[in-house]
Amino acid sequence: MTVFACEPEWAALTKTLVPEATVRTATTHLQDPHHIEARPSLIAQLRGADFAICTGAELEAGWLPMLQDRAGNPKVQNGRPGMFYAAQHVDLIDPFKGTVTPFSGDVHAQGNPHFHTDPRRVMLVAKALAGRLGQLFPDKKTQVDQNLVKFEDELSRRIVVWEKQAAPLKGRTVITQHASFGYVWAWLGIKPIADLEPRPGVPPTASHLERVIALSKTQQPVAIVIAQHHDPKPGRWLAKSMDMERKLLILPATVSDEQPDSIIRWFDQLVAQLSSLAK
Repeated sequence: MTVFACEPEWAALTKTLVPEATVRTATTHLQDPHHIEARPSLIAQLRGADFAICTGAELEAGWLPMLQDRAGNPKVQNGRPGMFYAAQHVDLIDPFKGTVTPFSGDVHAQGNPHFHTDPRRVMLVAKALAGRLGQLFPDKKTQVDQNLVKFEDELSRRIVVWEKQAAPLKGRTVITQHASFGYVWAWLGIKPIADLEPRPGVPPTASHLERVIALSKTQQPVAIVIAQHHDPKPGRWLAKSMDMERKLLILPATVSDEQPDSIIRWFDQLVAQLSSLAK
């Protein structure tokens, strides 16, 4: 069973359900999944895949269609059971309502595609993924169903712990970069008040950062939070300018490895680092 995963979180989820699966991943936690080169190695990996799992919601629109076309693998074309889009199984927040132009940046008409940062949505994807894998690989169905139950039980227990751990942050404000953690804020009741990017995916400018500083003077943000795959220089400059250098958090936007327990460990790290801000 060979699986092509567009992002590390879905590779990890696949390994949670089928630990012995061979999983090839197109991106790492240090890459922006919006902008990936359709390299020959990725084409070859998709060509040899029995199954593919990606986010969807236009996150991979700039490179996945080219991979599918060049790989020529009928199993992983849109509309086939072997092509699984996680976004089709959850509700998305913040759909872009304007007219999309080449100058709009990384906007998504369907909504924010970074929903893997909400464990409740991850659970919904896990259920749907287990159903699809059981359908396509009936010899794996019993194992997949058993591993799904274990994952759901563990994730449900951890969600209670994480929400209690982060409770002191509810209602607090943060400055962010991009919508990488948009679902975290909604889940834990944290309020983003400004974004380092003038438009999604557009690098911060000096004039925009000055406006962020002016806005933040009345909001008292508890932290500046950016993802590891973003250039840290604008965040560091802003933190120094606001005397918040100890409140700059650079967090991994997804799992850093693809083991069966990776998702739980990543949420543990994420919530622990955010919760430290309330101390």
